[in-house]
Amino acid sequence: MSYLASAAQARALDGEASAEWGLHPFALVEAAGRTCAAVFAAAFPRFADYAPAGGLAITVLAGSGNNAADALVMLRALLLCRRVEPGAAAVLVSRLPVAGESSPLAAALRALEQTGVPIMVWDAEAAGAVLARSAVIIDGVAGTGIEGPLRGKALEMAEAVNRLRAPLVPEAPLVPLVVSIDLPSGAGDLWRPGMPVLEADATLAIEPQKRCLYVPALRPLAGRILPVDGIFPRRLIERHQDTELLSWQCVARRVPAVRLDAHKYDRGLAEIRAGSPGAAGAAKLAARGAQAAGAGLVRLVVDDSLYPLLAPDASGIMVAPGGSAAAGNRFRPDAVLLGPGWGRGPDRERLLEQYLALEERGLPLILDADAIHLAAGRTFHGNTILTPHAGEFAAYMDIPVGEILADPVPLLRRAAQAKKACILFKSHVLYIAAPDGRLGIIDGMNPALATGGSGDVLAGTCAGIAARQARASVFDGYDCACAAVALFVEAAAAPVLKGRFIDPGELAGAVASLAGGAWLPAETRYDHERC
Repeated sequence: MSYLASAAQARALDGEASAEWGLHPFALVEAAGRTCAAVFAAAFPRFADYAPAGGLAITVLAGSGNNAADALVMLRALLLCRRVEPGAAAVLVSRLPVAGESSPLAAALRALEQTGVPIMVWDAEAAGAVLARSAVIIDGVAGTGIEGPLRGKALEMAEAVNRLRAPLVPEAPLVPLVVSIDLPSGAGDLWRPGMPVLEADATLAIEPQKRCLYVPALRPLAGRILPVDGIFPRRLIERHQDTELLSWQCVARRVPAVRLDAHKYDRGLAEIRAGSPGAAGAAKLAARGAQAAGAGLVRLVVDDSLYPLLAPDASGIMVAPGGSAAAGNRFRPDAVLLGPGWGRGPDRERLLEQYLALEERGLPLILDADAIHLAAGRTFHGNTILTPHAGEFAAYMDIPVGEILADPVPLLRRAAQAKKACILFKSHVLYIAAPDGRLGIIDGMNPALATGGSGDVLAGTCAGIAARQARASVFDGYDCACAAVALFVEAAAAPVLKGRFIDPGELAGAVASLAGGAWLPAETRYDHERC
């Protein structure tokens, strides 16, 4: 399991590491810088090959803090392992240490001076020529200690790098690869859209990774996030975090596996109320998502007018015409999904009220799309999962969309606690907030998912997992939503879907393959080697 921390928590961790664990700041900087070098070299093994003739393989921009020292140690490590030669590197610093200064930055500069790498104090005009000849720029300008926007030399450095990233810069022989240490300079807990940030192609995110890296409005500016682990003891990190960084590998175990002797009822019945004239596809995709997540039975309840359209091609899905949630039938659901393509008429409100009464008695309820709108103003009983995208959440909470994209954590936590529901917030970064304060984040950043129908598959996946958990008497809204999101994102990155636009139906197929590999008994899988 990986954890995220606020910048304030990261600073507290640094202080405890030194005061109580005996981990000296100089030793931590040395460890961080060397590990950054190893991670960078593994991710970009041929970076030096792209240096222009007579140019530089790598230039470090160093501010005045410890992340600048991390960057300098990183360069020294690359020199020592001969990934780069001294004549192909340069350092631009915002200031030189004062006489007698004892700090990780001063020590890192003294050690680097002995290698013969030129170290220059920042001058905007002269530095611009150096940066323009660099294949790689390492950003060590500002770290987690920043308060407010970049200013002075730090702002000049960021602006100089960002100008080089713009296309067709006449004086630049190449667009450099920009790699930030820990955070892109300018980013932090207090960052808001419009504040300057040095835009990176990759970020060497030192553990614990900073939660602000995953703020939706900021996330694209960090580029590829490369974890830098092994710096702090695990127990120390866990003391200074409150957010899980989710992955499929770490959450798949939160859903019970299927027993060898299981029958379809053991795997749960997911009921889905979805679709309306012109939106029948949403109902079908949601049902396929529930099927793909392993629900033993999927019952799709649709308007009478849609029944003839959807029933003939149900592919194992039970399709039934409308009706009351309270109507007795032998297919009693273990979890219910309302909303994909559903519409917002008075009949929908009546059905929602009936299902809310069942949710109060313990029925897992997933509300998506139109059902979220209909549920505005209602409070739940801990058995509901809401799945809004940014626009839906903004309307639900009556706030501007930009507010949630700029700082989602406090808004999601307050809403989850006030509504007594788990909130699965969908964007290019996905958040899960629970009423008890648990918070999980998964990095999406897959534009192929920006297509109609993908959210319906995710909502159905959530319903299928909820049904399986409920049938096993282990339903937990937070774990259910975490597993659904991680499964969905991992499936979207499957090799069979890479490099092309995604058909949501194919996405459901990828979900089914991944879910089956995790939750079906190994004995049921086809073994090509034995056969």
